[in-house]
Amino acid sequence: MHRRLFPRALALLALVATAATAGAPGATAESPTPATTQLRATIDTILGDTRLDGAQASVVVVDTSTGQTLYDRNGDRRLIPASNTKLLTSTAALALLSPGHRFTTDVRTTGKRRAGLLSGNLYLRGGGDPTMLAADYDALAAQVAADGVRVVTGNLVADDTRYDRTRLGPDWTWDDEPYYYAAQVSALTVAPDTDYDAGTVIVHAGPAGRAGAPAVVSTTPPTGYVRIDNRAQTVAEGETSISIEREHGGNTVVVTGQIAVGDAPASDWVTVWEPTGYAADVFRAALHRHGVRVLGRTVLGQPTPEAADPVARHASMSLGELMTPFLKLSNNGHAEVLTKEIGRVLSGAGTWSAGLTAISEYVADTGMDTGTLRQRDGSGLSRRNLVPATEFVDLLAAVRAEPWFGTWYEALPIAGQPERFVGGTLRSRMAGTPAAGNVHAKTGSLTGVSGLSGYVTSADGHLLAFSILLNNYLTASVKALEDQIAVTLAGYREGATTAARMAPPAVPETPRTPEGLECSWVKPITC
Repeated sequence: MHRRLFPRALALLALVATAATAGAPGATAESPTPATTQLRATIDTILGDTRLDGAQASVVVVDTSTGQTLYDRNGDRRLIPASNTKLLTSTAALALLSPGHRFTTDVRTTGKRRAGLLSGNLYLRGGGDPTMLAADYDALAAQVAADGVRVVTGNLVADDTRYDRTRLGPDWTWDDEPYYYAAQVSALTVAPDTDYDAGTVIVHAGPAGRAGAPAVVSTTPPTGYVRIDNRAQTVAEGETSISIEREHGGNTVVVTGQIAVGDAPASDWVTVWEPTGYAADVFRAALHRHGVRVLGRTVLGQPTPEAADPVARHASMSLGELMTPFLKLSNNGHAEVLTKEIGRVLSGAGTWSAGLTAISEYVADTGMDTGTLRQRDGSGLSRRNLVPATEFVDLLAAVRAEPWFGTWYEALPIAGQPERFVGGTLRSRMAGTPAAGNVHAKTGSLTGVSGLSGYVTSADGHLLAFSILLNNYLTASVKALEDQIAVTLAGYREGATTAARMAPPAVPETPRTPEGLECSWVKPITC
C-alpha cells in the first residue's frame, strides 16, 4: 500500500489558511471574527441543553476550503462513535478495493457428466456478496439447468471459506444477536429484499379468515431453514400485538400475540443462525424448481477444489453502487463484510483482524492519528470503538482529494430528503431548514450514544466538515441538538459583523416509533 501525502498537504493548507486569517481585518488566531464568535456562542448554547447534563460532548467544525477550525469542544476526547465508524470502513473499502470491485458467487463441479447425470458434488462457492437475493440463487439454478444438468449424484457443498467462521463481531452484546442489525457474517448468505440485510429472513404474521384460528405465518424468502413455532391467534377485534423472536442457538422463530381479522400482516426482520446453511437451502430449492435433483446431502463449509469446472456465476453490483444502500441505510452487515473482504484481498485472510489492520493503515495515510483511536469492528456496533471528533474531521477533509469522493459523498444520507435511498437515515430530519438537501452526513445511534459527522455547505458557499459525538446521556434522544448544530452551520456566513449570541434554530423533532426508538435507527419502512 503506497503512503499518501494527505497529512503534509493538509498541514501546508492549514499554515496558509492561518496566515490568511491572521491578516484579515479583525481576525487573529487568538481573536476570531465576529461571525465565528457568534457561531461558537450559538453552539455553546445548544450544548448547554439540560438533556446533556452529566453527558459528554465532542464537537469539531472545520472550513475545508481554508483549514480554519471554526469550533472545537473536546475535539480530542475519545468517545463511542456508533455508526460514524462506517466513515472509516467505507472510505478504506473504496480506496483499497476500488469502486469497481464486485463480489462473485459461483457454482462449480468436479464430477463427470453423461446425458444430464452429474456424477459428483455440486459446489456453491460464496464470494462474500451481501446483496444475494433469492432471485439471484434462482438465476444460478437456471444456469445449472441450462447447462444440461438434471441429476447430481453427490452432495451440494456450500463453500463459505473465503472468510473465517467467526460469525459475530467483537464485543457485540448477546441481546442484539436476533436483530437484523447484528446478523451473522458469512461469505455465503441471503438478503430477503433490496435493503440487502444479508443473513436475515422477513417473517410475516397475518390474520386468518376467522377469529380463534392461528395467525397465518410466512417468510420472505420462502425457506425451510427457519422453523416457525406459531402461537399467535386471530381475534375478532382489538389491537394487533405480534411478537416475532428467534430462539438463541438455532432457527426456531416463535410468533406470539394476537392480530385482528382484516388487519394488515405484521412483519419483522429476524437473523438466521448460520447463514451458509440458509443460502444452501434457498439454492437447493431453486435447483428443484428448475428440474435439477441433488441426491446427496447439503454439506457446509468445505472448500471448492481448485480444479472444479465452472457451471454458473453471479456478479454483484459494483462497490461504488453498494455504497448507497450501505451508507444511506447504515447497513451493519455491509460494513462487516467489507472489513473481511479488505482483509482477504490485501492479506489473504478474510478476518476482522486483517481487515481492521488494513483500514487502520489507510486512515493513517489520510492523516488520522490512529494512536488516538480504537476500531473494533466495521459497523460501530461495538461499544469498545473509540474515536475523537477531530480525527473524523481530519478524515472528512482528506478524502475530498480521492477520485471516488463524489460517489461516496452522494452515498451519505442527505438531510430532509424523504426518499429512503436519498435521505437515508436523515430523511426525516432537518426538513424545511437550510440544512435540508444540504447536509451529507453519517448518523450513529446506540443506547446513550449519538453521532452525526459529515459535511454542510455554509451560507457563503464554504464546505464545512463537522463531527458531533454525544455519549452517556440519559434522555431518550439528543438528535434534535445535533440537528440544531447542523442548521446553525448551514446558516453560517463569515461576512457577518455582529458577535451577539444567536438563539439556537428551531428544528423538527425526529419521528419516533411506539417503542421510543428513533426512525434513523430502526428498520420499519414507514419511518
